[in-house]
Amino acid sequence: MKKFFLTAVLLVSCLMFKADAQLRISLGLNIGSQPDWGPVGYDHAEYYYMPDADAYYDVPNHQYVYFQNNAWVRGGALPGRYNFDPYNSYKVVVNERNPWERATVYRRKYANYKGRRNQVVIRDSKDTKYRNHWKGDGRGPGNSDYGHDKGAHGRGHDKHGNDDRGHDDHDRH
Repeated sequence: MKKFFLTAVLLVSCLMFKADAQLRISLGLNIGSQPDWGPVGYDHAEYYYMPDADAYYDVPNHQYVYFQNNAWVRGGALPGRYNFDPYNSYKVVVNERNPWERATVYRRKYANYKGRRNQVVIRDSKDTKYRNHWKGDGRGPGNSDYGHDKGAHGRGHDKHGNDDRGHDDHDRH
């Protein structure tokens, strides 16, 4: 009986450790699931807010969230009326659940980023942590088929002289 009890305790402990490790991994890094057009500098991103489209991109689920017919809806692409190029628009990383529920806050806070084209995207980064994204042809994991000139983009700089890496509404991890 004692052996059975110790075996059961050991088995439960192993299962709990595995579940905890998987949870930490799933809540931690998600670099590989970020699209090629995502901003560089973030190891984890739940959503991107895109001021040019006044829409969001759900990074883990690879879906856009946009306002249509007085409701927020999800889709694999933005409707044509948006005329939106994710490679040439500014993205704000938002790690908050359902950020569109506070859309007025984000619209106001990031209104001056509308029209900015100087954000470096993952596809154009040479950082080794993005090596799965920059194989040379721009068709790494998460890439969408948007017509786009693959030339270099202008690089902005933050107040510390570093490449412009966007803004995160919460701490970077």
